Amino acid sequence: MTKKLVLMKKLHIIFTLLFGVAVLLFFGLAYPHHLHYQEQYQLFLFDSSYVWDIVRLPGGVADLLGRFCTQFFLFAWVGAAIIALLLMAVQVLTLRLSLFTLHSSLFTLYGLSFVPSFLLWLFLLDEHALLGGVWAVLLTLLALWLFVNLPKGWTRRIVIIVAIPILYYMVGPNWTGSHYYRYPTVTPYLLYAAWLTAIILPLFLSVKRKVKSEKNLARQTSAVPLGLKQERRQQIFHFSFFTFTFIVMMTLVWKNANFKAEKVMQYDFMACHQQWNRILETVNAEKPNNQIGVTVQNLALAMHGQLVNHLFDYNQNGIAGLLPDVQSDATSPMPTAEAFYQLGMVYVAQRTVFEAQEAILDFQKSGRCYKRLAQTNLIIGSYEVARKYLMALQKTLFYRDWANETLPLLGNEEAIAKHPEYGRLRQMAYGEDFYFSDHVTPEMLESLCFSNPDNHLAYQYLMAYYILTGDRESYAKLLLQMQKQ
Repeated sequence: MTKKLVLMKKLHIIFTLLFGVAVLLFFGLAYPHHLHYQEQYQLFLFDSSYVWDIVRLPGGVADLLGRFCTQFFLFAWVGAAIIALLLMAVQVLTLRLSLFTLHSSLFTLYGLSFVPSFLLWLFLLDEHALLGGVWAVLLTLLALWLFVNLPKGWTRRIVIIVAIPILYYMVGPNWTGSHYYRYPTVTPYLLYAAWLTAIILPLFLSVKRKVKSEKNLARQTSAVPLGLKQERRQQIFHFSFFTFTFIVMMTLVWKNANFKAEKVMQYDFMACHQQWNRILETVNAEKPNNQIGVTVQNLALAMHGQLVNHLFDYNQNGIAGLLPDVQSDATSPMPTAEAFYQLGMVYVAQRTVFEAQEAILDFQKSGRCYKRLAQTNLIIGSYEVARKYLMALQKTLFYRDWANETLPLLGNEEAIAKHPEYGRLRQMAYGEDFYFSDHVTPEMLESLCFSNPDNHLAYQYLMAYYILTGDRESYAKLLLQMQKQ
């Protein structure tokens, strides 16, 4: 291999690595909460029945691989690394399938091998795009690469005949799997475009390569080596070309990224993990202007005992910013459910979380929801129901330890009473039953506040409710009554 071809090969590796680093930094720094969002709306179980229910369907293998990888999105940088490796693998396989000759006259066409990976990157900007679709593209390319490298003759023909139905089973009929996009009625055109270009581009590049006659290639190979200045100019050209390409790609990615949704997901993630200090730091830097952000902001202020005194230091959305009406979707009710839970409205929180899980569009379960449902059932004393959720979480990778630590609490009234969270919430719960609608009323907060004077969170929410509704009389009565206690 000539020095020039060695140089070209090194350049190919460098540009592939640069692409991977760009993907890694984007999802790790700019889009981490989209990865958290994906993880919390699935529940990957290391269970034979769970695995079989997925792989028995056409497209199930790609779906299973996607779900397996998505569980690692609990850690954003790990998820970003997984996506980067998958997109790099798609690019490398596209290049290999093109039978690319490392010749400089075709070097500019090398950039086309990034097109399928770039389209998949754009596809993954959508929070409803699932990783199984990327695996379907990768499995298709891998199968084609294996076919191409088989010796010509009957062996290749037999393998192809046998492998086609297997590939069909792995990636789905008509190449449409059951879990490549969360909305069943939406067609993921970017995913299909990535798959088509991954197949068509190698054919195009192979034809382009064959246009170069062996005579011309031999003549170019045996030509007088370029001088040092010419080689440096060529290197500068190649780096400039790919720098421009990367800038264009990143510009398109940045313009198509949904950073508004990313911000909403950030607030939801921080509330889920009870990062009250981080929430206040975030809202102090930039006041939230969305419903979920305001709800989480007010909950964090209340957890720090600052809701009433600093209510109007931040953006508000009326009483909807305190406890919004529960909507029939899988996302918006979760911060409200967290507020219900912290207030001691355990039954309400349980119902809200359960309905949110049932509203997941592709009918998956949720690790986040299972954990909260186990907690609420433990608090209210439904130990067998809590056991069901905990035993399922024992079959997961990242919720297993928590489930093992929580199982001994079932039926142990003394341990629950001493628990800093479950004991407190059990004491703060309602003392009497009443009908609850999706619209929170002051009577609900009054019942919490007066049944347990130590429920300072309920007191703050009720005071804020009166302030936001302009009910001065009720505000004064509550203030006087609480001072007497």
